[in-house]
Amino acid sequence: MSVSTAPSLQLTDYLEKLPGTTFRKLYQQPSTAFAIFRRMLPQLAKTFVMRMLFMPKPMLLHDLELWAFHIVHITAPSRDKPQEMQLSSNFRTSMRLALTGGGTHQSFGVPSNLTVPTEIDINFLDRYAKKKWEDILHFVVSSVGYKSSAEANGPNKSVKELIISGRLVDRRPGGGIGITQAGFTFLLQEANAQVWTLLLLWLEAMDNNREAGLEAVDMLSFLFVLASMELGRAYDTNALTEQRRNMLPSLVDFGLVHVPHHKRSMFFPTRLATTLTSGSSSSLRTISEGVTAATTAVQTSGGPLGSTEKGSVVVETNYRVYAYTHSTLQIAVLALFCKLTSRFPDMVAGRLTRASIRQAINFGITADQIIAYLAAHAHEQMHRTALQTAKPVLPPTVIDQIRLWQLENERMKTTVGFLFKEFEDHKEYLAVAGFAEEIGVLVWRSDKTGMFFASKHEQIRDYLRIRKKAE
Repeated sequence: MSVSTAPSLQLTDYLEKLPGTTFRKLYQQPSTAFAIFRRMLPQLAKTFVMRMLFMPKPMLLHDLELWAFHIVHITAPSRDKPQEMQLSSNFRTSMRLALTGGGTHQSFGVPSNLTVPTEIDINFLDRYAKKKWEDILHFVVSSVGYKSSAEANGPNKSVKELIISGRLVDRRPGGGIGITQAGFTFLLQEANAQVWTLLLLWLEAMDNNREAGLEAVDMLSFLFVLASMELGRAYDTNALTEQRRNMLPSLVDFGLVHVPHHKRSMFFPTRLATTLTSGSSSSLRTISEGVTAATTAVQTSGGPLGSTEKGSVVVETNYRVYAYTHSTLQIAVLALFCKLTSRFPDMVAGRLTRASIRQAINFGITADQIIAYLAAHAHEQMHRTALQTAKPVLPPTVIDQIRLWQLENERMKTTVGFLFKEFEDHKEYLAVAGFAEEIGVLVWRSDKTGMFFASKHEQIRDYLRIRKKAE
């Protein structure tokens, strides 16, 4: 399984790449039309959609440009008739059904008629989703090993492979894994963006793996269906198509769906699923707040609220770090760039050192990302002190030193390649070195000593063979 090396981190970016035919298929489902309308459109666009939704005839086009996601169809200009615009037929029909009801599309799921197990309620689903998602985040920060002995403590093997293929982590010598720069950026996203990042990696992987029998269009449509379902309600598995039933095991691994072991004919969407298209205005930029907000029982208008948990990290001028937290996930992230020395029930203590910062840099984490993380988690006392003294939240000496340690690591750069020397004469050296420079593989050359260094050797080898034959 392989996916693109640069994962799409935004749902908007992914949708903008889709062709119009894909949108026509997606808009056949009222749940998709409603999800796009609720989450993806700006307020002005929503106003125009509502005004045009029940118009019997298309309106004239004046200064309005083409809307995103192929929602609006604009006629081509002609001499006989002015340009007109109207909602695309599939979107208009599905959006009307979403708002007025009716039809047999079953786009918003079919509730199960079976008796719901007494132990399954909203609190149970929140705990279940939180456990699943924290396992995934733990794996990203390498707190769960990739070896078989740790399989029971982490996410499913297929999820691990997806995370590795998506370059959120990469394999290291010795069989372990390490977080990449993209992985650290992933951790600092808000919870909803984290979920979509993983889902889009999954969509791209299935799109490249035709043997799996899953189509990206139907997968994306089903995700919009889940987003429109009611949290805590059981839905009928048998009402799903075969392809969507085949999606459930992966969604269970992600923590978006719970399927009771003793009642396979029903499934429950978790809060991670029902908030996929949430329009929440909360900006969740930290790990602890993101996981808490995605799984907390507090909600507003179908979306998660920002966590009320205050910052917990204190950074002193002597490079000591104290974190007042019992979150193992936050402790694991701190361990990426801090040397932790003590741990108590509700606090950990450590120190920023040259070795710990270099370790983080080797993982692909930049100094600016470390500084941003510490600032985002800074204790409220640090904020009050900064406000009273008109100084930065983090000590400037610590910020400067972190950046200096990164610069120290950048003084020397290693390049894998091949050293060419001991040519028959200087003329041959100049010819071969010139060829290496032409094809863009020359890294270093010394005309005085008659040596050069190249990153690749295959074309140079062939060139030498041809040169020898010509002589």
